[in-house]
Amino acid sequence: MSAMAPSLSAKSDFRERYFSRRKATNIVVLALSLTAMTFGMVWLIWILFSVLQLGIKGLGLATFTQMTPPPMTDGGLLNAIYGSLAMTAVGTLMGTPIGIMAGVYLSEYGGNAWLAKITRFINDILLAAPSIIIGLFVYALIVAKTKTFSGWAGSIALALLVVPVVVRTTEDMLRLVPGSLREAAYALGTPKWKVISVVILRSARAGVLTGIMLAVARIAGETAPLLFTALNNQFFNAGLSQPMANLPVTIYNYAMSPYSNWQNLAWAGVLIITFGVLVINVTARILIRQKH
Repeated sequence: MSAMAPSLSAKSDFRERYFSRRKATNIVVLALSLTAMTFGMVWLIWILFSVLQLGIKGLGLATFTQMTPPPMTDGGLLNAIYGSLAMTAVGTLMGTPIGIMAGVYLSEYGGNAWLAKITRFINDILLAAPSIIIGLFVYALIVAKTKTFSGWAGSIALALLVVPVVVRTTEDMLRLVPGSLREAAYALGTPKWKVISVVILRSARAGVLTGIMLAVARIAGETAPLLFTALNNQFFNAGLSQPMANLPVTIYNYAMSPYSNWQNLAWAGVLIITFGVLVINVTARILIRQKH
């Protein structure tokens, strides 16, 4: 018994030292994490405060009702807002069906086949590719051959940015659907195409919709692709066959100018885009929570 007592005491001391080291390590890691989070939040809050403070100066009824003005005159961003909304909507409508169908193939048909592996590899490259490369590609493919910038070219460039985001999200969301739902549908004699469209996609609709909204949030502020495709326009044009005004390029041009009215409108445009992306991201978060 006397030999066992020192052994138990040694084990108890070892446990205490072990847990003390773990507790100290946990405190250090927690402190470093909080410091990093605080550092990032300070810059984020500073940026948002600056955007809000400077953007409000340029906001007004004229911002949403008048066209982009010449230097040192009053005006607004109506044509730029319309152009951004139009090209974003058309780009989303063009890219979303392709992304969903590709995601369905990868999840339900492709498996580990060579075509599915190549598709995933190319999709990963597109996800990481700088948007300016997409803009240059569309410029060489469309603008250089038609010899004119246009809203259609801008929409195609944005669609190419939408596709990889929707593909990845759709595949991931469909893989989360329980296999028992598929088996139950097949047991009833339902064909595979109907199982996918009625059962699987319906079960994953919140996640797929979230992916689409995240893709919209990504393309809403893209500047580089539109510089090479849609360019800009000082006037309002409803069609997409001509150079088209848009908020990102307008912000770029006006922020670099020496004119105070253009700079105020640039900050107003920044505030509009920031608020729009914020609304889209919050909505996506709400959809994710409802799904879970």
